[in-house]
Amino acid sequence: MSLFQYEFMLRALAGALVIGLAAPALGIYLVQRRMSLIGDGVGHVALTGVGVGLLLNTSPVLTAVIVSAVGAVAIELVRERGRTSGDLALALLFYGGIAGGVMLVGLSDNRSNANLMSYLFGALTTTAPRDLVVIVVVAAVVLVTMIGLRPVLFAISHDEEYARVSGVPVRALNLLLAATTAVTVTIAMRTVGLLLISALMVIPVATAQQFTRGFRSTMTAAMTLGLVAAAVGVWLAGTADTAPGATIVVVSIAGFLLIAAGGAGWRAVRRRVVPVAAGIPPVETPESVLEHAAPLVGPGR
Repeated sequence: MSLFQYEFMLRALAGALVIGLAAPALGIYLVQRRMSLIGDGVGHVALTGVGVGLLLNTSPVLTAVIVSAVGAVAIELVRERGRTSGDLALALLFYGGIAGGVMLVGLSDNRSNANLMSYLFGALTTTAPRDLVVIVVVAAVVLVTMIGLRPVLFAISHDEEYARVSGVPVRALNLLLAATTAVTVTIAMRTVGLLLISALMVIPVATAQQFTRGFRSTMTAAMTLGLVAAAVGVWLAGTADTAPGATIVVVSIAGFLLIAAGGAGWRAVRRRVVPVAAGIPPVETPESVLEHAAPLVGPGR
């Protein structure tokens, strides 16, 4: 009997695939900027939004989006102004967000641990049709934004100063990335959970970097790996009766370890067979990317 004869499993698979595709498309910019943990910090802040929603008997998803967006923009402004270090700002998000969330959930009428755990670690099989529509629409917006603005987002991720003198609106794009991170974390809390979504943003990108060189090829490979991890994770979770979100992350990590070990072995063999590396494709630079995207960064843009 197939697991996917049930509608709730089909919705779970569809939601996981959409998040598996969208999260790495955003995560590659966060990895490039060495801000891999910002998704984790925003996830903690989103828990405060969930607590506000439960306390006010309104939609926890809506309040989580608002609170996490405010938190993400705040940390970006703190990082930009340089009044405190990035890791200290992230620490404030970590501790303040999760403490506020747990306290507010405790004050609400829905104070059960099961309710809290479903937001922390995901409850993919409880995805309702309305939830799936929200996930698909928001993920489509994230994908179009990340792919459509790829040249300028790559430029600010690789060399922010060069992008600024080239006329790229750095501050606006930084705030856009922060807000998009908050939205992605919030819609993904039904799939892998607030505490695990950062893994789905980062691990497929880290895996793709093991065997790709260009930014575009890394982005494409990371999105493909995210899709595969989501599909295999949902199937494995349904078969072994494990938590879907955690299973998806474990599958992603297993893929990373497998490809890293295979890549190390291939490089060792290649060094023995081909002593001088040749034919290596050039790595994309901000200059080359911006030249191809001149209409996007010209005066008045």
